[in-house]
Amino acid sequence: MASLKLDALPLTYLKGVGPAIAKKFKQLGISSVEDLLFHLPLRYEDRTKITPIHQARMGQLVQLEGEIGSSSIQFGRRRSLQCVLVDKTGIIHLRFFHFSAAQKNSLAEGTRIRCYGEPRRGRSGLEIYHPEYRVLQPGQEEPVADTFTAIYPTTEGLQQGRLRNVVNQALQLLDKADDLQDFVPAQLIEQFQLAGLTESIKLIHRPPLDAPLEWMNSDTNPGAQRLAFEELLAHRLCMRQFKSLYAQNNAPAFKQGAELTQSFRNNLPFQLTAGQDQAFAEIEADLGRETPMLRLLQGDVGSGKTVVSALSALKCLASGYQVALMAPTEILAEQHYDNFRAWFEPLGIAVEWLSGKTKVAQRKQVLTSLENGDCQVLVGTHALFQDNVNYRALGLVIIDEQHRFGVHQRLSLRDKAAVKNLSPHQLVMTATPIPRTLAMSAYADLDCSVIAELPPGRMPVNTALVSNTRRDEVTQRIQQACASGHQAYWVCTLIEESEQLQAQAAEVTAEQLQKQLPELRIGLIHGRMKAADKQQVMQEFKAGNTQLLVATTVIEVGVDVPNASLMVIENPERLGLAQLHQLRGRIGRGSVQSHCIMLYQTPLSENGKQRLAVMRESTDGFYIAEKDLELRGPGQVLGTQQTGLMTFRVADIGRDSSMLDDVKRVSEKLSADYPDAVDPLVNRWVGERMQFVNV
Repeated sequence: MASLKLDALPLTYLKGVGPAIAKKFKQLGISSVEDLLFHLPLRYEDRTKITPIHQARMGQLVQLEGEIGSSSIQFGRRRSLQCVLVDKTGIIHLRFFHFSAAQKNSLAEGTRIRCYGEPRRGRSGLEIYHPEYRVLQPGQEEPVADTFTAIYPTTEGLQQGRLRNVVNQALQLLDKADDLQDFVPAQLIEQFQLAGLTESIKLIHRPPLDAPLEWMNSDTNPGAQRLAFEELLAHRLCMRQFKSLYAQNNAPAFKQGAELTQSFRNNLPFQLTAGQDQAFAEIEADLGRETPMLRLLQGDVGSGKTVVSALSALKCLASGYQVALMAPTEILAEQHYDNFRAWFEPLGIAVEWLSGKTKVAQRKQVLTSLENGDCQVLVGTHALFQDNVNYRALGLVIIDEQHRFGVHQRLSLRDKAAVKNLSPHQLVMTATPIPRTLAMSAYADLDCSVIAELPPGRMPVNTALVSNTRRDEVTQRIQQACASGHQAYWVCTLIEESEQLQAQAAEVTAEQLQKQLPELRIGLIHGRMKAADKQQVMQEFKAGNTQLLVATTVIEVGVDVPNASLMVIENPERLGLAQLHQLRGRIGRGSVQSHCIMLYQTPLSENGKQRLAVMRESTDGFYIAEKDLELRGPGQVLGTQQTGLMTFRVADIGRDSSMLDDVKRVSEKLSADYPDAVDPLVNRWVGERMQFVNV
């Protein structure tokens, strides 16, 4: 058994894994027994004791054992199976919204079961929705677990019980096999005092009996620390690999453009700040090289990144190349289109527009002018990089609000945009300041420029936290602001991500406000409106024809109306700090003092209080981003769904940020002295997600 190689052992070697189940594991990226060992628990549950029903408390996970007293199908808004569980101390209700006839029969009156779940307040006292349960055979004593129960990431049709069973088989094989191959050299393990790999894997799947329930995320868990270090290392190596691969490509070097950029500066009604000049100098140096630029331009809301991107575009255009500017939403893309046309058309530069909603005839005309080079700047949404969009000579790609696009989307532009074997330069902009710890991980392939100051004359926005019980006072405040010639936003947020519900909430709010403030002209904008209608509403608001704009968070990014000096954000506790900071950045763009009222629902959770206090105390986007990371974690800050690479299995950027400098040092040492270890490490942790590098 000593020569057993777990990385070469297929899953079907394990009992209970046939081709159909193996296919489900494949969806989780698991093909071998070794892959399974690296499929790590999300958390643990304590099923080492049975709680008497009368001790069950709302919101606390419990394991109960008892007899089904009654079982019936309830009809209400949704059909459900309701069972009453009884033990010597009391009763509790179990409710199943998704159930089969077989399940109903198995939970018949008189059946003994053991179940696990979280009690919540229901119509008939405490209820547990969809508990995990097991039917107990008559007269059979079932022992309770003697270690914490691991809960694994799963996919449809793969239950936790089955997952735990096959992981246990894999761990038994690991006990008999050679140790897992460790790709981190022994010298580095010793230097950075890392735990052994095989021991770390065992520790995480089978925590010691005296470990805390938070063991997976505990600072005292050497196994989690070792694996987090290795995972961060693999991610960093992966991003650096991409950077070095990209650097092997050739890019056009832009040496001309001094006259054009000077003409542009002369036409501006303001002077650039020192921060803008510094950022442009860094970009200009990159654009003058024959290696493609990969640069992140960070700047707080209103710091003037767009002007810097326009100067960068002019360097490219002066050498006869084209520029593509991509934004995540139509509203933001349209605003860029308006700005670039106003700036560039007087200089004789043709700017065109393309989105998924562009009409067929117009689209055809844009694509033709793009291919023959008549279109010099193309602005739009992700439609700019669809298969049938061909550039004559694309030299620069500008991506705004990078965090709204996946890492994959950014990286996949490389080949689509390559012309004559030349890769375009890439400039990525964000007004969501990225904490250094995140930048070191999620954006390790990018060089970074920061515009740290705001243009002169900008006054910080004053932020007030107001309870929803004082809603009438807030409405009066809007009336006063609009009567004195200013404009205001009222932002509706809903915890549900449904655009339809968001739209309904905004519509209802607009109607209520119109009744309360009949003398005001009120506009309404939400995500379900047609692009042309949205544009019309924004134009009316910009022109001052409407005084109050009721909106969903679609206005979060890029909308610029200097006369708007008041904003009300409903239910701010439901949004992340970065998003609140973005919304607040829509005001304070003129020379008058602006005010943001955060209208919160009581009672606020402790976390909600902390987060809103940060918004009241500070208007510094970088400070707010650091606090957001601390309070919510990287997945939510970056939006894990979009970030591609940032879905970590063990690592937590907030918790493990102290490791990042060491990770950086080890990644450089590995690349230089142990290049053969790089690919296996990246494949182990990033696996199929690595393929984007070769897109």
